[in-house]
Amino acid sequence: MPVKAPRPRTARPASPRAPASFVAPMKALGSTTVPLGTWHCEIKYDGYRAVAVLNAGTCELWSRNRKAMTAAYPGIVDELEKLPCRNAVLDGEIVALDADGRSRFQLLQNGGEKAKAVLYYVFDIMHLDGKSMVGETLEERAVCVARVLGKAGRRVKASLVFNVEPSRLFEAARRNGLEGIIAKRLGSRYEPDRRSGAWLKCKVLAEQEFVVGGFTEPQNSRQHFGAILVGYYAKNRLMYAGKVGTGFDGAALETLHGKFMGARAAQCPFANLPFDRRARFGTGMGAAEMSRVTWIRPTFVAQVKFAEWTDEGLLRQPVFLGLRADKPAREVRREPGPSIAKPKRF
Repeated sequence: MPVKAPRPRTARPASPRAPASFVAPMKALGSTTVPLGTWHCEIKYDGYRAVAVLNAGTCELWSRNRKAMTAAYPGIVDELEKLPCRNAVLDGEIVALDADGRSRFQLLQNGGEKAKAVLYYVFDIMHLDGKSMVGETLEERAVCVARVLGKAGRRVKASLVFNVEPSRLFEAARRNGLEGIIAKRLGSRYEPDRRSGAWLKCKVLAEQEFVVGGFTEPQNSRQHFGAILVGYYAKNRLMYAGKVGTGFDGAALETLHGKFMGARAAQCPFANLPFDRRARFGTGMGAAEMSRVTWIRPTFVAQVKFAEWTDEGLLRQPVFLGLRADKPAREVRREPGPSIAKPKRF
């Protein structure tokens, strides 16, 4: 007896009650120039990227590499749980504001207790009431964000969109001491875990993440350690970028020293040490200096601001801002430095 071929199954529309789940956030491509033309422009926040997963009045908050953040921000979670939707996945940034209303990564340390306010700025949506939104245009998603948030509350707010030339917003960011801007291509779709260039980050300040690979001995009256040695990955090799000796108070020195001592390693993790040439600005690392360094496993990620990259590929005037727990060390790369000299058409 012939066997009947199975009838093709018709895809059913997603149910509004179908649970939402984590979506890896889209990434912005670093750019040394601001783009020309018309773009969707936002302020670049200096905080923790966070994905909010809402289901039937409950909220889970996740970092970009899916580490739980729910318990750390109960006030934000409480407001998110009151949003008028059955389920949703939101993309945004948790920021701590200073007295002038500027986001400052340093203020997020110690739970943001020194900040004027800790907020969650939402700038995208990947799922809403049983439907994936990643295939919708940027403009359509922005409308949904505005509708879901409404007036929102004190801690959850929609990221402001500026309909101006990117260069004008960049200059305004520079004048007001902000980190930079994000320019998003009109009509673009959401691309989870991709850095396609549809989103560009243009930084006013030279600031990025670095991997900590060791620390030097303390000098004079300083206790615990003198400076940390930092670097970035290039072709799976950790490259030395310099020493960071400022930005630490006494409590930070003690806390970090305790963490670093628990991760001591016998070998230097940097592929380009010793640094044979005499580097300017005191950031070099010869064989004699290396003998006095305590090496650690390259697992800690530090946020560092600095004046510029030197010709030798080292940091000039670096300042430690804090440790990050939301980015794996292996994903840390050297980013382009800030500039606005030559706008570019993408």
